[in-house]
Amino acid sequence: MTHHLNKHPTQKQIGGDHYKKYKIQPITFILENELGFCEGNIVKYICRYKHKGKEQDLNKIIHYVELLKSKHYD
Repeated sequence: MTHHLNKHPTQKQIGGDHYKKYKIQPITFILENELGFCEGNIVKYICRYKHKGKEQDLNKIIHYVELLKSKHYD
């Protein structure tokens, strides 16, 4: 039972496996590049929209881009 507790957190995923197929998992890319919350969510949703959230994830991407645009350019 404790064998899964010894795994590195990027070796497990709660609620699916839609990120595990990437050479670089979105969380690794986000953390290594020190992306902010909105930028990180854009990366996350752009990676998974075809396999999980479909149109809803695309709408989330648009929303996060609008938030960034508003913050930096309004």
